[in-house]
Amino acid sequence: MHGFLWILHRDHHDHSNKGVLERNDYFFAIFATPAIALMYFGSLAGFDYRFYIGLGISLYGMAYFLMHDIFIHQRIPLLKDTRNPYLLAIRRAHKQHHKHLGRLHGECYGFLWVPVKYFRMYLKNSGK
Repeated sequence: MHGFLWILHRDHHDHSNKGVLERNDYFFAIFATPAIALMYFGSLAGFDYRFYIGLGISLYGMAYFLMHDIFIHQRIPLLKDTRNPYLLAIRRAHKQHHKHLGRLHGECYGFLWVPVKYFRMYLKNSGK
């Protein structure tokens, strides 16, 4: 399930970290650095393809931060009491993903699209 960067992601699952930030938060720097470089050099070259690749990485990072860190893990309490079936399905799938504390045999939750069984669970309960 998790690859060679498990060493950075592990504390996100087993909560072995004692501080506010987790080693998992270093992924921000891992992805932001090439994104900034690509946007910079792409802008110098007349906004060529490199700029748009960097922009795509940045937009993905923003979406990840908003959905994963703010919404799912509630680092900032936002939409805490939502009844939206889509958002509830995302949150449930991620909770199932975190049931596994080890590197292997975890359930993939997707990111913005999760297994249909979670959508069905909340669509059935919402009466839609």
